[in-house]
Amino acid sequence: MKKQILYTVCLAALMSSCHIYKSYDRPEIDTKGLYRDPLSVNDTLTSDTTNMGNLPWKEVFTDPKLQEIIQLGLDQNTDLQSAMLNVKQAEASFMSARMAYAPSLVLSPQGGVSSFNKSNPTWTWSAPVAASWEIDLFGKLLNSKRKAKVALLQSEAYKQAVQTQVISAIANYYYTLLMLDKQLSITEETSVIWDKSLETMRAMKEAGMVNEAAIVQSEANSYMVKASIPDIKQQIKEAENALSLLLKQAPQKIERGSIDDQNFPEVLNAGIPAQLLANRPDVKAAEMALAMAYYGTNEARANFYPQISISGTLGWTNQAGNMIVNPGKMILSALGSLTQPLFYRGANIAQLKIAKAQQESAKLSFEQAILNAGSEVSNALTSYESAKEKSIQREKQINSLEKSVEYTQQLLTLGTSTYLEVLTAQQSLLSAQLSQVSDSFQRMQAIVNLYHALGGGR
Repeated sequence: MKKQILYTVCLAALMSSCHIYKSYDRPEIDTKGLYRDPLSVNDTLTSDTTNMGNLPWKEVFTDPKLQEIIQLGLDQNTDLQSAMLNVKQAEASFMSARMAYAPSLVLSPQGGVSSFNKSNPTWTWSAPVAASWEIDLFGKLLNSKRKAKVALLQSEAYKQAVQTQVISAIANYYYTLLMLDKQLSITEETSVIWDKSLETMRAMKEAGMVNEAAIVQSEANSYMVKASIPDIKQQIKEAENALSLLLKQAPQKIERGSIDDQNFPEVLNAGIPAQLLANRPDVKAAEMALAMAYYGTNEARANFYPQISISGTLGWTNQAGNMIVNPGKMILSALGSLTQPLFYRGANIAQLKIAKAQQESAKLSFEQAILNAGSEVSNALTSYESAKEKSIQREKQINSLEKSVEYTQQLLTLGTSTYLEVLTAQQSLLSAQLSQVSDSFQRMQAIVNLYHALGGGR
């Protein structure tokens, strides 16, 4: 009867602990409509499996100078090096968790000498090897190992996220420098043109065609352009310094190409939203955090069940009770133990509640990470299409303003236009030219942001 009760209790414990052995399963996530299509009337992106994020970074950033800088950053960036060290730590922790299944062996040789009433000394010795092994009947070690494995995967995802961030940051700084170079060139060229226009104004004043007010206003506009040049140069130096820091270098000049040599794709392929779950490292890291919390909950459940271990000793000794025997004899002992928590039940219940709450929090973070990724992809797609459309209209605007400057200058020499109309046309042209450069930068930045949002950087 007692045996039946014992068997029943053991069977009930095993049945109730079955779910502790289950592996983590991803919760159902609805990724349909996660992206917005800026060109679609119904606001839904078409299901195209072509994914820009799957491309190697050298196929996305084809500028040779930029490729050299990115490679240098991947080799020297301190954040990336720290992330690699974190991966090594996680690998060691996973190895330690795997070794928990193996029995532990301890060699503890001992020896001593004793003498009573000046008798001959008696030597005693023993050389036992003690072994102990915990039987993982209720999945505590299993869940610990699985938790360590997903921690390793999480560290690898974090390392990939850092690499993606490094590539994106370098590309953004590089394109910022190209934009500033072009704006500096336009501003300096405009300054030269406006100086020539000022000389023309002075000649016209000598001829009585314009008054002193026209000269003063033209001088003010010329000084305004000249004053903006130091600001642009300062921004260039600051961008170079920031990029040098990413490369683990002292502030220095950055060799680079030209914004006019950059190529833009007509269409950016974002793939299907479900690919974010596999490609985007921060989403993957958030999911691994959820998996870790899941196995942590299983570990907390396992604390309610007995801990079963087997230990034994094998070795040689010359001690046989109160007798000394030489040569020594073999010793052998074995012991099985079962430890059932009783007075810690309240603490275990509290730990289980904490683990469940952490698991639910990790699930919410995972879901939010997916939504954040979808939002970033949508923003990058919209930004690219917006910049592309602005570039088309900006080109038309600049063509019209160039004609406006030419016509107003001709009319001024004929006396049918005022100097204010000339200055307004010149200012509008400069503003449009600088905006055109900003539009090009926006397109380049959108490419970088989309590549980052899709989890690129391989």
